[in-house]
Amino acid sequence: MSTGSRIFNPELPAVRPLDLQQVEDLLKLQKAAQKITSILDLDQLIDKIVNDVARSFGCVEANLYLHDEERAEMVLAGVCGCTEFHKGHSLKIGKEGMVGYVAATGQMRYAPDVRQDSYYMACEPSTQSEVAIPLLVGGKLVGVFTASHPELDAFPTSQLRLLQSLCNHVAVAVHNARLFQHEKHARQKMHSEAQEARAIQQALLPKSSPYIPGFAISGLSLPAGAVGGDWYDFIPLGEKRWGLVLADVSGKGTAAALLMSATRGMLRSLAEACCTPGEVLSKLNRLMMDDFPNGRFVTMIYAVLDAEKRTLSFASAGHLPPLLIDGSGVRFLASEQGMPLGLGCGDFSEATVSLPEGSRAVFYSDGITEAESSAEEQYGAERLQAHAASPDATAESILSDVRSFANSAGLRDDASVIFIRA
Repeated sequence: MSTGSRIFNPELPAVRPLDLQQVEDLLKLQKAAQKITSILDLDQLIDKIVNDVARSFGCVEANLYLHDEERAEMVLAGVCGCTEFHKGHSLKIGKEGMVGYVAATGQMRYAPDVRQDSYYMACEPSTQSEVAIPLLVGGKLVGVFTASHPELDAFPTSQLRLLQSLCNHVAVAVHNARLFQHEKHARQKMHSEAQEARAIQQALLPKSSPYIPGFAISGLSLPAGAVGGDWYDFIPLGEKRWGLVLADVSGKGTAAALLMSATRGMLRSLAEACCTPGEVLSKLNRLMMDDFPNGRFVTMIYAVLDAEKRTLSFASAGHLPPLLIDGSGVRFLASEQGMPLGLGCGDFSEATVSLPEGSRAVFYSDGITEAESSAEEQYGAERLQAHAASPDATAESILSDVRSFANSAGLRDDASVIFIRA
C-alpha cells in the first residue's frame, strides 16, 4: 500500500461531547438518508446520491459504480463532475483503480494525496484527495462510491465516518432499487409475452362466423387471464357439413394455451378426414395419450352440423351437455359421455338431434356455469337455461349476463360459448 493512502479503521473512538459541526453533519446524514431510502427508481436514486454528496461536501466529482457479478467488473452508473469517464465505463475488480481495489477487499480506501496512491486513476486534474467506499448489504458487494476533493487531505476522520454511515444507507437503497427494477422488468417482460401469446391465441380462433344457409352460428371466448385453455372452432367439411368444437384444456395460463394449440392442430387434421364425431374423438384421444404430459387432459364437445339434413350429431369427451331449445322446451342433451381426452383409452358415444326452424343449440364451457358472484353463488345451469330460452339470446348476451352476474368477483375461469340458431 502506498504511503500516501490508508485503509480506514471503522472502530469508533471513545465517546466525547459532540461539537456544533458534528451535530450539523449528523443532521445532514439523517436528512440525506431519509431522501434516498424513499426512492425506488434506480437511475433517479443514483443521480441524486452523487449530486447531493458532491454539492454537500464541496467535491470535484462523485461517482457510483455498480457490481456486475457475471463479468467481475464495476460499472459506472452515476457520475457528477468527472469528464473523463461516462456511464457504462467499467473497471476490473482487483485490477483497476481505487474502485477495483475496494471492490476486491471490501474495505474503504482513502487517498489524502492522490499523487501518492498507486491505485488512483486520474479524472479531473484538480482532484487532490479521494475516498472510495464499498457498498455492502449482508456482506455482499453492491457497488462502490467515490468522492474526490480539490484539497489535500480534504476528508477529516469525522467526514469519513459520516460518508461511511451514509454509504450504509446508500447500499441498502441501491440494493432495494435494483431488486425493484429487476422485478419491474420481469413483470414487463411477462406482460409483453402474455400479450403476444394472447394475440397468437386469438388468431387461432375463428375470424368470423361461418356462412351456412338456414343457420346462424356464432362463438365467443373470454379468457380469465391474458391467455387461456378454452377454445372453439368451426371446421368446413364440405357437402354443407361443418365441424363444431368447443374444448377446455385443464389448467390456466400459458401452459393451457400451448396444449390448446396442439389439440387444435390435431383435431383439425382428423376432422378433415370426414370421420364421425365419435371416431374423431377416439383417434384424437390416442394421439393425446402419447403426446400430452401426465395429468393434463381436455374436455371437449365435437359436433357435425349437416345443414341439408338439418341434424346435429355430437360426441362428448367429459364435457358439459349441450343445451337444446326447440318446440318441446329447453333441455340439456343427455349422452353417454366419454372420459376427458388424454387420460386413458375409451370409446365415445354419439347422439343426433334434429334442428327444425326456430330451434337453438348451445355449447358452453364450465367457466359459464361455475362463474361466481361476490356472494360466492354460482351462475349455474338453471340461469343458463333461462337466459338461452329468451328469443333474443345470443352468444354475446350469454357472456354479458355471466359477466354481469360475476360483477366485482370477476371471471375465475375461461368462459366460452357457441350459439347455433336454425
